[in-house]
Amino acid sequence: MKTSIVAAVFGLGLLVSGAAYALDAAATPSPTPTATVKADPAAKEARSQECSKEADAKGLHGKERKKFREKCKKGDK
Repeated sequence: MKTSIVAAVFGLGLLVSGAAYALDAAATPSPTPTATVKADPAAKEARSQECSKEADAKGLHGKERKKFREKCKKGDK
């Protein structure tokens, strides 16, 4: 009798854990195709050159220029 109770509890545990795993896997979002697509290298280069021209126009040099260009390329300006 004890072995049948232990077997029943074990079987029930397997069923419950399997269902919980299936629900967890279904709730996990898959990455969207747009999130994995890299930016166009030509567009990045054009943006970098535009930011360099703006830094030149402002007369920035050294660390200030570097900080400005980083923000500019991110679109923070």
